[in-house]
Amino acid sequence: MSQPLSNRPDIAYIPTPYDAVDAMLELAQVRTNDVLYDLGCGDGRLLIRAAQRWGTRGVGIDIDPDCIQQTRQNAHNAGVTHLISLQQGNLYESDITAATVVALYLLPHLNTRLCPQLQQLRPGARIVSHQFDMGDWEPDEILPLPQSEEESTLYLWKIR
Repeated sequence: MSQPLSNRPDIAYIPTPYDAVDAMLELAQVRTNDVLYDLGCGDGRLLIRAAQRWGTRGVGIDIDPDCIQQTRQNAHNAGVTHLISLQQGNLYESDITAATVVALYLLPHLNTRLCPQLQQLRPGARIVSHQFDMGDWEPDEILPLPQSEEESTLYLWKIR
């Protein structure tokens, strides 16, 4: 039996290269006191890296139950389950207002669809995206990663 359309991923899961994960966290200046939301968290590598490196609390949201299970297992293996909470659900229907940092690796039209939610974040919150911008929403910084595992571009927005 197939899932209803609203419970299917909008895109296939493609993991963020590890060097891009580190660069995203650095660009967003993630630190201990942040609350990092990874929208479409996949295997949780971004959340786990931030938890390991800075003790950052994280929330992963993914519609795919297999991704949630994989993240749960990976967080357990890394010893950071106490810092990471997971939500299986549609990220467009999720409350992300507690985030101080939001991480994205979604296609541009999906990023753009998130703009109303992202604009509700508190001043000082940062949004970092791997590979894709948000249409007309001008980024504060663009960082090319030509020497990465795959040629990548990172985008950063700061909520004012």
